[in-house]
Amino acid sequence: MSARPSLRWLTASALCLLGLSGNALAHNPMCECKQIDNEQIRCTGGFSDGSGAPGVTLDVIGYDETILVPGKLGEDSTVTFKRPASEFYVLFDAGPGHVVEIDQADIRSP
Repeated sequence: MSARPSLRWLTASALCLLGLSGNALAHNPMCECKQIDNEQIRCTGGFSDGSGAPGVTLDVIGYDETILVPGKLGEDSTVTFKRPASEFYVLFDAGPGHVVEIDQADIRSP
């Protein structure tokens, strides 16, 4: 009968460790945009675990919600586009819970 409580304890401990292991594997989306000259902006996307994000959607969207520049990150996890004349933000969308928005005001000139 004394083995039964320790079996429950081991089972509970194993379940807790399994629940925590998902957090260790989690990674957060990251995106950075820089103005590289007077007309061009380059954005780089990836994840906090150091992995890149080739093929991930990165759209340039006007404040009226119009997609100004539809895009996907290239093999090097970057995309370069001409700076729109109207106000905009950049949306890096790697799926549910993996979205980053960058407002035009946060993109610095060289």
